[in-house]
Amino acid sequence: MTYEIKFSKSVFKFLEKTDKSVLLRFNDVLDLLRKNPYCDKLDIKKIKGKKNHYRLRIWKYRFLYEVRKDEILVYFYYVDSRWDVYKYL
Repeated sequence: MTYEIKFSKSVFKFLEKTDKSVLLRFNDVLDLLRKNPYCDKLDIKKIKGKKNHYRLRIWKYRFLYEVRKDEILVYFYYVDSRWDVYKYL
């Protein structure tokens, strides 16, 4: 089973503006997430108090995403630096 990946408008804008090294790493991570959104090889943690919401760490950035099993979808809804991302929650 392969998961579809979607981005919010803010995540998409971040990816357009971000450093190439972060973008390359993120592309590698997406391949793993398509196969398994809970991959042990990645720095992923479940967000407490939220069902099916996770945090993915890439360098100094934290990507927040939701796994929608019924739609076979991984939805990235927010990204920010490690200091500011949790203010969103």
